[in-house]
Amino acid sequence: MVRQRIPIKRIDNTSARQVTFSKRRRGLFKKARELSVLCDAEIGLIVFSSTGKLFDYSSSRMTQVIQRHELHAQKIEKPEQSSVQLQSEGGTYSMLSKDLTDRTQELRQLKGEELEGLSLEELGRLERQVERGQIRVRQKKGEMLCKVIAALKAKETRLEEENARLNEQVNNMSGEHASLKNLCKYSESINKNRCSADAPYQDYDTIYDTCLRLGLSVYRGS
Repeated sequence: MVRQRIPIKRIDNTSARQVTFSKRRRGLFKKARELSVLCDAEIGLIVFSSTGKLFDYSSSRMTQVIQRHELHAQKIEKPEQSSVQLQSEGGTYSMLSKDLTDRTQELRQLKGEELEGLSLEELGRLERQVERGQIRVRQKKGEMLCKVIAALKAKETRLEEENARLNEQVNNMSGEHASLKNLCKYSESINKNRCSADAPYQDYDTIYDTCLRLGLSVYRGS
């Protein structure tokens, strides 16, 4: 049995209209919830019955959905402002692009490239610009050389002070060595003098010992 399609028009019977409203409302809210869950959509439904009763459904807070709708409506009402902003950004981009092209060409001309289309006056201006650049480069180079020379002089001063300190230490060590050497010489001279002073007594003891030995051997022989 084929199901007949209900014509889409106002139901005249009040009771049938109320029953149909309740069924379709529940089905609509069910579809809205499924759409919200399946598609991660933010949905808000507001329904007033023929009797003035309010029915609503919202996937989040209804106030949040309404505020978002109002903001979107405000954006739609101001399309001219967006187009003006885009035109302004496009003009800024064109100006910056042209400025970049001019600067690139000027840099190449400073390097001696792309000089064919320049007039005599433009070449003279470019020459003066290059000369001013060279003067600034020389000044910067001179400042750096002065800094390097000052650093080397400071290093030389430190090395001279260190050298003087080392020479002083060497001289002190030489003086101590000379004093020690003189002390050794003095000790050797004392020892020599002592040996020479004791020499006669050593000879006397030797003679006495020799005589004693000779006398002892003669006495034994007799």
